[in-house]
Amino acid sequence: MLVGTGPVAPEDVVRVARGGCGVRLTDDAVAEIARSRAVIDGLAGDVEPHYGVSTGFGALATKHIPPERRAQLQRSLIRSHAAGSGPEVEAEVVRALMLLRLSTLATGRTGVRVETAQAYAALLDAGLSPVVHEYGSLGCSGDLAPLSSIALAVMGEGQVRDAAGELRPAAEALRAHGIEPVELAEKEGLALVNGTDGMLGMLVLALADLRRLLATADVAAAMSVEALLGTDAVFAGDLHALRPHPGQAASAANLRALLAGSGVMESHRGPECTRVQDAYSLRCAPQVHGAARDTLAHAAAVADRELASAIDNPVVTLDGRVESNGNFHGAPVGYVLDFLAIAVADVASMSERRTDRFLDAARNNGLPPFLAGDPGVDSGLMIAQYTAAGIVSELKRLAAPASVDSIPSSAMQEDHVSMGWAAARKLRRALDGLTRVLAVELMTAARALDLRAPLAPAVPTGAVRDAVRTAGVPGPGPDRHLAPEIETVVGLVTTGAVLGATGIDLA
Repeated sequence: MLVGTGPVAPEDVVRVARGGCGVRLTDDAVAEIARSRAVIDGLAGDVEPHYGVSTGFGALATKHIPPERRAQLQRSLIRSHAAGSGPEVEAEVVRALMLLRLSTLATGRTGVRVETAQAYAALLDAGLSPVVHEYGSLGCSGDLAPLSSIALAVMGEGQVRDAAGELRPAAEALRAHGIEPVELAEKEGLALVNGTDGMLGMLVLALADLRRLLATADVAAAMSVEALLGTDAVFAGDLHALRPHPGQAASAANLRALLAGSGVMESHRGPECTRVQDAYSLRCAPQVHGAARDTLAHAAAVADRELASAIDNPVVTLDGRVESNGNFHGAPVGYVLDFLAIAVADVASMSERRTDRFLDAARNNGLPPFLAGDPGVDSGLMIAQYTAAGIVSELKRLAAPASVDSIPSSAMQEDHVSMGWAAARKLRRALDGLTRVLAVELMTAARALDLRAPLAPAVPTGAVRDAVRTAGVPGPGPDRHLAPEIETVVGLVTTGAVLGATGIDLA
């Protein structure tokens, strides 16, 4: 894909991060990078101090650096700031981070040289992912340690993972792909580390995941309403028009489409059915899933604005000034990352309540306890619900906001930070948890639909049940090892196979 002076599209971030797509700078981007670099070169010999060009960094910004030591200044910045610790960050996050930093470099607002920006494109093309560690970013002054680890590799130092996932010294990997290590010039070290690219990259990937998961939550809810002999009358369009939240309307429309023509639903529509209304976890699914959709829409709007941003400090303005600013502060991104974690926890909580309802003979409308083959001898899906419940409890803990937990750094120069990187890391864990909770509900609902035979489910929900069976998860019967079956359904959720099985283009 081409990276120009304009914003990168969210879907292109996903293609590069997960699909391994290569990148190339446009001619316009090359020209703009060169134009702003000329501004920085013009300042290099200026007697007036310019932050990041002829001064130290952070609390050391008042320290003047003579011209003969400025290359060392840039190298020292990257080496000292590449101070991450803990487990390696996933390759998809590293690739998203590299692409988004390259996108900012391509705007021409950072003052780097063309060859430095092209080195980032070359690493992405070669499938080289610098080793980035879990801890090291406070989400302010940029994702400093993660971005420094990338810059270190561009310098030919540190370690990278190649396209096959092998750990290699950066210098050796660059040489193997014909990439020249970069000798950083004035301002460049600072330009490579001063951005929200890590937290933003994780936000963009999370949005793609959550769109799929919220549609999957509607599928799971439809199967549960159906197999628990609930009513679909509450999903009528005119009822939801009385409360015109767009996400709620979309979720209700999905539920109507998924349940259309269900023999199970038709079996209890007559006057002999005395149930007036269902429990909240069934009746209010569009309200909760819809609120999560609207939260996602807000977060996507923030991501779009951030993707259109050129974040650096100092920044080269369009009229050629070099100005200090605070645009690197991650608050806008950190807030929505935390907001999404709240929505994820609540959707998962409702899903687990539907799963639990299936297993209680007092509430499941005639199904066997725990959907067991021989209750007492068999435990059925009892402990699968424990697994979902344990995950939901963790998701509630992960919903506690990271963005309110500022901590001062750099001798109190950086006295308020966003913790946006931490918010992004916990959201990734939360999305994994939601995936697993939904998988347990889908597995449970599929078994319950089998137990409703000979009543026939709707075509879409029946197709999902059949996809679960085809993937290797058997129907009701004696107890068996459940962990592999849960993982199988997790895979169906992750790949989008659940959504594909419905045959419906869900909103």
